[in-house]
Amino acid sequence: MKIRVGFGYDVHRLADNRELWLGGVKIDHNQGLAGHSDADVLIHAICDALLGAANLRDIGFHFPDTAGEYKDMDSKILLAKTLDMIGEKGYRIGNIDATVCAEHPKINPYIPRMQKVMAEALKISGEDISIKATTSEKMGFVGREEGFAAYAVALIEKK
Repeated sequence: MKIRVGFGYDVHRLADNRELWLGGVKIDHNQGLAGHSDADVLIHAICDALLGAANLRDIGFHFPDTAGEYKDMDSKILLAKTLDMIGEKGYRIGNIDATVCAEHPKINPYIPRMQKVMAEALKISGEDISIKATTSEKMGFVGREEGFAAYAVALIEKK
């Protein structure tokens, strides 16, 4: 069996008058993340991990922030399109492990729902997607609450 591993990373600034979307779930917060799409930093990192594992470049290559059709797009659509792309190369997802870095709000209560939503979009078991949350201990742009970061690794295998 041939397996491949990919790594993804994404950041987005916090902004007023934006909804906060993480892992395909709307989270109640006084700010959202700024971006061309819905700025779901977690899904974007996962897309990059999957694309990287399949040697398909990155999310910005396939879904550029200069393309009008992606303006305010639900990132779950980008996730589904990413799944299609890796499938066309003959791969399926083995598992995903991701971490969201944010000071506030606390993400842990939302993780089971994020797992369910993303597992459905990716057509995998919720057991195959791990999501963790951490802070940056008040250091850096995350610690100053200027934005969020997300990291992801994905294992894919030949069908």
